[in-house]
Amino acid sequence: MRFLALLCAVSMFVSTFGFASAPSFEVAKGKLDIVTSVKSAFVQDRDIYVWLPPGYSSSKKYDVLYMHDGRMLFDANQTWNKQEWQVDEVVAGLIEQKRIRPIIVVGIPNAVENRHSEYFPQQPFETLSVAKQDALYQIEKHPGSKLFSAKVYSDSHAKFLIKEVIPYVESHYSVNKGGAHRYIAGSSMGGLSSWYTLMNYPTDFAGAICMSTHWPGIFSMDEEVFTAFKTYFAQHLAQLSTHKIYFDYGDATLDAMYPLLQKQIDEILEQQAYPRQQWKTEYFRGENHSENAWAKRLHIPLEFMFQ
Repeated sequence: MRFLALLCAVSMFVSTFGFASAPSFEVAKGKLDIVTSVKSAFVQDRDIYVWLPPGYSSSKKYDVLYMHDGRMLFDANQTWNKQEWQVDEVVAGLIEQKRIRPIIVVGIPNAVENRHSEYFPQQPFETLSVAKQDALYQIEKHPGSKLFSAKVYSDSHAKFLIKEVIPYVESHYSVNKGGAHRYIAGSSMGGLSSWYTLMNYPTDFAGAICMSTHWPGIFSMDEEVFTAFKTYFAQHLAQLSTHKIYFDYGDATLDAMYPLLQKQIDEILEQQAYPRQQWKTEYFRGENHSENAWAKRLHIPLEFMFQ
């Protein structure tokens, strides 16, 4: 157990590392626009990355996938671990093979040291006792550095997406407007943020891709934290109907914590008779918690959402 806790701590530290300024990305396919220093009334200003598919034309309209941890999506030469989601290659390949309709992908960088505070579902957090919240705020991701470097503010991050990023994209690019044409995606803490945002803004998104969803919320398994997530999920699932929800997980490194937890989430979907064609959970034996792992299977949720 001590080894697993150490492994989780290392994996979590790695996943929270970011860049202070925008790198210069290169993509293998399509075109990447870097929109610099988007101003926000809700969160820290940041760049956003708008990937346009090969053949993008203003005479056509495109659905949009909004993705968390935007710095890790396109160019391994500009990431801390030399890994990437290979979004440009995977999406362009699926479009070329006519396995999905053409889409635009918007990468939204995390807040670096504030990533955990920005992605941790806020309303479940606030159902915890004050003593429990205070205890969580004391957790260190590594000596001398708090896991939560700020108060949890994921609701403000969602407002940034809904009220500032989406309006910018829909006013500057040739996209289909409205919630029926928008999707949200992320992994790990970004997976938590994706289902949470979908449930809070059901009219603003048509689906959520949640890969290696970090159900423990912190370094180790904490029953109170997971119960808060599970309860919130169960209470708000009824707000969704035609929405698509995709979950997946491996069983190596940090993903080793997920199988039993994801099973409980799946049971909620089954108990509430959420339409079976509208949700999918996939298990990938031997896969770990990394961009390389997510890149290998990214085509699966994309086909589920965009066929």
